[in-house]
Amino acid sequence: MKICSFTWKDGDYARLGLVRGDRVVDVYVAASCLNVQSGVRDWAGVPRTLMEALDDWGHWEPLLRTMVGASRMLGADAREGDRPASLPLSDVTLLPPVPRPPSFRDFYAFEAHVRTARGHRGLEMVPEWYEIPVFYFSNPSVMCGPDAAVPVPPGCEWLDYELEVGAVIGRAGRDLDAATAEAHIAGYCVLNDWSARDLQRAEMKVGLGPAKGKDFATGLGPWLVTPDELADSRAAKGYDLTMTCRRNGVELSRGNWKDVHWSFGEMLAHASRGVTLHPGEVIGSGTVGTGCILELTPEAAGGWLQPGDVLELEIERLGVLRQSVAEPA
Repeated sequence: MKICSFTWKDGDYARLGLVRGDRVVDVYVAASCLNVQSGVRDWAGVPRTLMEALDDWGHWEPLLRTMVGASRMLGADAREGDRPASLPLSDVTLLPPVPRPPSFRDFYAFEAHVRTARGHRGLEMVPEWYEIPVFYFSNPSVMCGPDAAVPVPPGCEWLDYELEVGAVIGRAGRDLDAATAEAHIAGYCVLNDWSARDLQRAEMKVGLGPAKGKDFATGLGPWLVTPDELADSRAAKGYDLTMTCRRNGVELSRGNWKDVHWSFGEMLAHASRGVTLHPGEVIGSGTVGTGCILELTPEAAGGWLQPGDVLELEIERLGVLRQSVAEPA
């Protein structure tokens, strides 16, 4: 099942949608139409937004799965007022699946990225990296979705992308076990951890971690894909799914999710130790090997990102997150 947040008209809230081929089903409108068609209220009280659905995911997930099939019974002209029950994807604006999550933790789980990035600075791997899956908190209020134009942040000349897997929590949990923690994940998506490397480099010398180098934008989308859709590609601690990034149509990054050193189960177990994870919280995997200009080096990548650049971050089965660089705000 593919789940999205979208708008159709100006002034819309972030509506809950189900992606079916090249169309998106407006869950709330489809529910109203199905109630009218059946003469009963089987679909009463459906969530209007993905966050509402995540707040009671155990109840709503199976019903949303049923709606994927039930919505096929609606005619092409099914609507509530002027709102169609189903729209072409090309007619809607896709938002980040969770436009404003309660929190965003970003991990550092791919060894190839960590080893290469540290090597560029003349640093060896530290043994602690193999002992705990480390993460930092980033800004949950700057999520941006497909086709977002991200302005170069003030003072930045070294703008970078980071190709990552994002996971969204669907069921609350505390002190989770690594072997079962992934059952708390509602779905996965493509994540772009935009980075101002020159700002980050300066603040990292203080030793507190990235802040202004990371807090201006995080790409998320194009939709959530539920874990069952990926089950047949399970491999090692991840999934055998190719991860790529293209800049202006030229491929720069190519990696694979299965190469992750820390599984999402291990990440969630660590994050939830003594803390409750809540529905809607976003967990990032960290950058896949070759997944950023810092790792590739600007010389090999054609320089840091510039206004006008178009990025296409793609993870097999999760879709393409297309975003661009805008002039400084």
